[in-house]
Amino acid sequence: MLELKNISKIYGNKKALDNIEMTLEPGIYGLLGPNGAGKSTLMNIIADVIDSTSGEVLYDGEPIKKLGDDYRRHIGYLPQKVGYYGNFTAANTLEYFALLKGLEKTKIKESVKEILEKVNLQASINDKVKTFSGGMKQRLGIAIALIGNPDILILDEPTVGLDPKERINFRNVISELAKDKIIILSTHIVSDVDMIAQYIILIKKGELIGMDTKDGILKLVSEDENITLEDVYMHFYKDEEQ
Repeated sequence: MLELKNISKIYGNKKALDNIEMTLEPGIYGLLGPNGAGKSTLMNIIADVIDSTSGEVLYDGEPIKKLGDDYRRHIGYLPQKVGYYGNFTAANTLEYFALLKGLEKTKIKESVKEILEKVNLQASINDKVKTFSGGMKQRLGIAIALIGNPDILILDEPTVGLDPKERINFRNVISELAKDKIIILSTHIVSDVDMIAQYIILIKKGELIGMDTKDGILKLVSEDENITLEDVYMHFYKDEEQ
């Protein structure tokens, strides 16, 4: 379980996050908001990449700052921009991150093979990353997040650059993993969230404006059974997107 208690983040004179409070248990959470809403800042704090200005994140009741590396081993994180070593092969890249995660050396090769199969990169296992297309690099980034079978997956715009077939494969992979993991998915492709998210988190200008099951969020806007998540998005964020 993850608990966020009064999380705020201030950059200079700007409050990027304002007293965010939520509790997350296993399931898929779609994090929605326009550019500048604070989504990436929130995910970076949960992933322990940056510090909050105030408040704390608890993992199973313990502050993540106290847990340190033990907490980070439970995290699989895909940021918007991933840095790669172009001369590494796909296998080299995953082996490197597996070692950073502390995986047993005897299990790394088999784990790498399985993960590359999940993201449809098995045919490119020995190809150098500098030869990859943008979509292939994005799939490799997803693979990196899956290394070590983490309990918490944090995915920032994971389907950018994927073709429709790969987006479907991504949704299938994530849906299979959701039984015993906390998965936080942020994307501007609302249909991806609509397809797989069990819970929706809405943030606007750094504030939490709604967190509920998908059905609960839909009812925030209307009792109409035909309302869609796209309608909810436009209702709350139309002005920000213009």
